[in-house]
Amino acid sequence: MQLQDSDLYSEDLAPVPAELRTWNVRSLAALWVGMAVCIPTYLLASYMMRSGMLWYEALIIIGLANIVITIPMVLNGHAGVKYGIPFPVYGRAAFGTQGIHFPALLRGFVACGWFGIQTWIGGLALYSIWNASMGTAPETGITLGKCVGFAIFWLMNMYFIFKGTESIRWLEDLAAPILILIGIILVYWGWSGAGGFSSVLEKSNRLGQATLIRTDAQTLQLNLLPDAEGKARARQWCFWDANRKPEAQDWFDLPDNLSLTLQGNESQVAFRSPLISQTGEPQSQWYYSGVLNIPSVSSPETGSGKIWQYLIWFTSMVGFWATMSLSISDITRFAKTSRDQVLGQFLGLPGTMIFYSFVGIFVTAAAVLIFPDILISEDAPWDPVTLMDHFTEPWVIILAQISMLIATLSTNIAANVIAPAYAISNLLPKKISFRTGGYIAGVIGILLCPWWLMDEVSNLLIFISGLLGPVLAILLCDYFLIRKKELIITELFSSTGRYAGVKLPALLAFGIGAAAGLAGKWIPLLEPLYRVSWFTAFAVAFVVYYALAPKTQAAESQQAKG
Repeated sequence: MQLQDSDLYSEDLAPVPAELRTWNVRSLAALWVGMAVCIPTYLLASYMMRSGMLWYEALIIIGLANIVITIPMVLNGHAGVKYGIPFPVYGRAAFGTQGIHFPALLRGFVACGWFGIQTWIGGLALYSIWNASMGTAPETGITLGKCVGFAIFWLMNMYFIFKGTESIRWLEDLAAPILILIGIILVYWGWSGAGGFSSVLEKSNRLGQATLIRTDAQTLQLNLLPDAEGKARARQWCFWDANRKPEAQDWFDLPDNLSLTLQGNESQVAFRSPLISQTGEPQSQWYYSGVLNIPSVSSPETGSGKIWQYLIWFTSMVGFWATMSLSISDITRFAKTSRDQVLGQFLGLPGTMIFYSFVGIFVTAAAVLIFPDILISEDAPWDPVTLMDHFTEPWVIILAQISMLIATLSTNIAANVIAPAYAISNLLPKKISFRTGGYIAGVIGILLCPWWLMDEVSNLLIFISGLLGPVLAILLCDYFLIRKKELIITELFSSTGRYAGVKLPALLAFGIGAAAGLAGKWIPLLEPLYRVSWFTAFAVAFVVYYALAPKTQAAESQQAKG
């Protein structure tokens, strides 16, 4: 039987011939620049700093974690380069021609969810550009303008699906230098406006410290952001009453020792500073901080507690691109050589993640020094949207939102469209093309209603992503240790060959690995394993599959003889 006659064959899933492989080192590096430059990357280091880390500690963990995840990324990309096949075809060897549907669709569902969220964010950027151009104020809630922006940005994504994978390479090649330039411009803005690198980074450590520190039952120590002279920027404070607007007599000057004494059951506190005129004189207007709850604050973790915190964040950073490491052969099948994919990924992924995380740290710390209305660390503009709220010039807002559009589009297409398109196409290769699979993924992204369920969907997707570590372990173990990088292409497209059906060892290894990694979410004794769940699930699935693999090989040999 000819390969083309198989029900498992389609031109989109078939091996890519050498003459059609156009992705080189630059293309793959540009791909990672396009995917890694996004709001979550910008925010990564901020979450770590707000947990008490210094800026360089955050960057070191991000750098090491992304070097670590790039290793299985390039290993799993090897089959794509050698055989020119995407993840749903490559995975047929380990999971079976039918069994591969489960991990492929699981990976595809995660991508569809993020596609919807990123498309909504892109639509909001278009909505912001419209308001800035027309001089109109944005509205709260779900509005017609936001829905129109969402629809337009969705169609922009569908255009690149229609044009195919070569258009995606063109988009990433175009976006990469623009996104790098944007990062450089942002750093230059912070450097020129806040007194240089050393001034900004020295003061950035204050951002990782809470404003309120309880020293005893009745005393709060204040950690307030300083002005240019090193004094607390806030000048007055009050215990906040949510039921009424504070009067003038409710506000008090800050004490010299920056310590407040609780009188009773006060639950919230706020700060303010006078707006300074161009002549240097205080005016009757005030800058107000956000309202803070009065918490019970524990001492910063040190010693083993600090090391444990490092490990937890390291695991989270590795998991950031865990889904892409699973389906990376969807991309590497278009690479010219294995050297191209290895160099392209190592040059593109760790460097971009470190650079744009640094951009997020530096620009936020600089903004705190530049904008006088930021009085406490909790009000620091960590995300780009909050940062833009401090600008009033329409051209700045428009350029910033165009930048966000480019970043969101390049991330969305490469990270959230290709994988589900191939996974859906693999269900019925003769009837569903890559293009049709992409359209279906786009519709699923809409049906998830990201404008209503963004937080809930995000939490669900992060949890499901933790299930995919065992899949990567099984793929790597099967390809490198069991099959020694040798696959039989004709059998991958045969519904009766050695890879046919469902491979129980792979499913058992997946189930045991996932259970080991996630059980600690509900079983307190296993909580430490859950905190490093990706590594736990990966290691357990790898060992279990290696132990069960001889049974797979024996069954395949018998099937081949039969």
